[in-house]
Amino acid sequence: MSEPCALIGILDDGWAGLGETARNRLRSAQLLIGARRTLELVAPHLPSRVKQRAMDGQLGRVPEWVRAALAAGQPSVVLATGDPLCHGIGAFLIGRLGADGVEVLPAASTLQLAFARLKRPWQAARIVSVHSRDAGEWTPGATPDHGLYPLVRAAADATLIGAFTSPENSPDRIARALIAAGHGADFQLSVAARLGLPDESVEADLPLADAAARRFPDPNIVVLTRITPPEPRAVFGFDDADYIQRTPEKGLITKQEARALSLAKLGLRPDSRVWDIGAGSGSVGLEAARIAHAGHVWAIEKNTADAANARDNARRLKASNYTLVEGRAPDGLDTWPDPDAVFIGGSGGELAGLIRLILTRLRPGGRLVMNFVTLENLATATAALSDAGATWDVVQLQASRSQPILDMHRLAAHNPVWIVSTRKDAP
Repeated sequence: MSEPCALIGILDDGWAGLGETARNRLRSAQLLIGARRTLELVAPHLPSRVKQRAMDGQLGRVPEWVRAALAAGQPSVVLATGDPLCHGIGAFLIGRLGADGVEVLPAASTLQLAFARLKRPWQAARIVSVHSRDAGEWTPGATPDHGLYPLVRAAADATLIGAFTSPENSPDRIARALIAAGHGADFQLSVAARLGLPDESVEADLPLADAAARRFPDPNIVVLTRITPPEPRAVFGFDDADYIQRTPEKGLITKQEARALSLAKLGLRPDSRVWDIGAGSGSVGLEAARIAHAGHVWAIEKNTADAANARDNARRLKASNYTLVEGRAPDGLDTWPDPDAVFIGGSGGELAGLIRLILTRLRPGGRLVMNFVTLENLATATAALSDAGATWDVVQLQASRSQPILDMHRLAAHNPVWIVSTRKDAP
């Protein structure tokens, strides 16, 4: 049986930091694969017969090269930085070659070294990698495609974050992203740079505003420490007055009672992808974003003033998994990912067409929930659902709230709301 490929972790101290087992595997290899910078760390110590292949820009071909070497009976080694099984190449390589085809000889993770330099326990740290493509600076409303998205989302509730960075997604950019997401006073940022090299440096506990205006040596690790506890808030069910609404006429908001039932009907999971059509003040979508904290909400609102209010509400709630588009549905929905749940609070006169579109886009098991206060929209919706062969149900919600009158209280009735819901069956 051929010897498995050795996946060896290495740090910037190169050959000196490797154990004897790793050195022996390198000396006996006939094929050595790695990034150019890691190949240069070991090349002077290897026999000239060892064939070297740089994998820069060719990661997808590495399993192919290893298989060819194994078929020819040639021992092979792949070099990786630090611990290959911590946001490294390890999972990818094992997934392609199988567990029996890879032997892992890790070095200490650079993240572990960073915490060691800071002399801080790290077992409770949330580990995040932003070592990805350059998506530019973070702006409110950025989608999960953005390279900084995992880190900004982690900042919503984590108290300690360790982040693998890149030259583009650098410590200063990370600091600016957290400030833009409303966390400017919540964290201090530490940077451990060029670990294991003579010019290694550590900058500890910088205010985000200071870090945002500086540049740091590469490569580096960022550690974020929360200094302000997250604001204690309910997950959902906020008072209507908690939301900025259209003035002078208040009321363009899904009331708390209807909001709570609608969110229940949506059947949200922590990772749900949600559409909010006719966002208004943003109340349903923003509370959906809190329930689907590992998912994302895409919202659309045609009224400029209401869209501005929804953005303000998102900023106040630090809803970094919420994207609001100003426009009229269905324009732009073709660029959104297929949803697990859709809420329609306003349709801009396109209700029947929207229902048909949404039923084709919903993922299996996905739910569509709609709120109406007029008989005409209720009739249009149920007819469109029936025409599409969908099974639907309607709940009429009639809520009354107490109001003081002299030294007593009376009940003031709200307009009835019809809550229509349907679920897309799995194929």
